[in-house]
Amino acid sequence: MGLWLVVAFIALSATLILGLTFGPLRPAANVRVIRAFAAVQYAAAALLAGARLTGNA
Repeated sequence: MGLWLVVAFIALSATLILGLTFGPLRPAANVRVIRAFAAVQYAAAALLAGARLTGNA
């Protein structure tokens, strides 16, 4: 149960960061880096969820 909460928190955080890059942070010079950080968070959440579903976590 706790791992699912961590996955949900990571996905929510990545969604918030990605939403900010399409809103107030759009004119920022390093917007690609911020979007890449969100992509890494999504990948981590997917990896954790996959490990949980296959029984490896």
